[in-house]
Amino acid sequence: MTTTQHWILPQGIEEVLPEQAARFEAMRRLLLDLYASWGYELVKPPTIDFIESLLTGTGHDLDLQTFKLVDQISGRTLGLRADMTPQVARIDARQLQRDVPTRLCYIGTVLRTLPESTGDSRSPLQLGAELYGHAGVESEVEIIGLMLQTFSAMEIDDIYLDLGNVDIYRGLAKQAGLSKDVESQLFEMLQRKAVTEINTLLDSLDIDNRVKTMLSGLSSLNGDKSVFSKARELLSAADDSVQQAIDYLEKTAELMWHRFAGQLSETKVHFDFSELHGYHYKTGVVFAAFVPQLGQAIARGGRYDDIGKVFGRARAATGFSTDLKVLNRLSKKQFTLAEKIFAPIGAEQSKIAELRAQGNIVIAQLPGQETDAKAMGCSKSLCQVDGQWIVKT
Repeated sequence: MTTTQHWILPQGIEEVLPEQAARFEAMRRLLLDLYASWGYELVKPPTIDFIESLLTGTGHDLDLQTFKLVDQISGRTLGLRADMTPQVARIDARQLQRDVPTRLCYIGTVLRTLPESTGDSRSPLQLGAELYGHAGVESEVEIIGLMLQTFSAMEIDDIYLDLGNVDIYRGLAKQAGLSKDVESQLFEMLQRKAVTEINTLLDSLDIDNRVKTMLSGLSSLNGDKSVFSKARELLSAADDSVQQAIDYLEKTAELMWHRFAGQLSETKVHFDFSELHGYHYKTGVVFAAFVPQLGQAIARGGRYDDIGKVFGRARAATGFSTDLKVLNRLSKKQFTLAEKIFAPIGAEQSKIAELRAQGNIVIAQLPGQETDAKAMGCSKSLCQVDGQWIVKT
């Protein structure tokens, strides 16, 4: 790199210029105030942490996405956070140690070694909310409702929701007695809905034919709410844990439609019994939000009850996260910025202070500065009229 290229940033890393930064800040304040009105308290995990903490629970899926370095003080490996969820779980388990349901929210930059897809940022501005200490469909529905309210506040509409339950596959894998390796292989094939590969793998296994049929048909169980009757027919020989997982998913959907009928119609909810995003740490219902103009999820979430175990206190947990940069691209929300007023040299300081206290932006002229209000981006100026300082357009 030559000296003339020192301004170039790493691929997937962006600078935020004043106008965009002001918009991001307005969005941040609006959403954090929204979350606070639901009882979600703001926490701020550190940007850098011991790698063991970052790769706990959800973190194991993010090992390759985490930048690592050695701490010069302790000699231990540190990581730059690629996801704040494990850190927030630690705050709930170790720092707060409450016995009542706890609602926490967070926002901050995370860093990733690779973009999730071509053209994505490697430094998302992660925004999320987590609910700890309650195991029940009401928790799932509250978190989904807060996610929907986030989109509404940003004036993002035409939302589609994908719902699944990882306990359905987990229960079938246990019933089949699959080894960890085979379970992972089949998991990967289900994500791609590679039916031929799935059947070839199952044919090579010495397992009960009924279980084989159920695992084979899992990838076909997707669609609208009619999929529940199909699932109960196909999975009739499944263990109680699978039946309970199906019931739980259906109850979640029914309560969700009841509470948010005006925001989310039944036609915009899709069920996928082989949707296993976060399978290695999720423990129940998983969901993702989509919009037609983007080919990837704009928010994801679900239940992950075991994540606090390694911190010494496992609690029921569910939550969601999104990227404020993605929301900004999709948002139609317009924010009104404060007035910019130009104050020439000699303007009364008490008047300037008064205007700033009222929420205006007052830019004072500096000695030797010959530019006018327009050049400084101001729509108004302080002018002296009959001995009084007044604001004029």
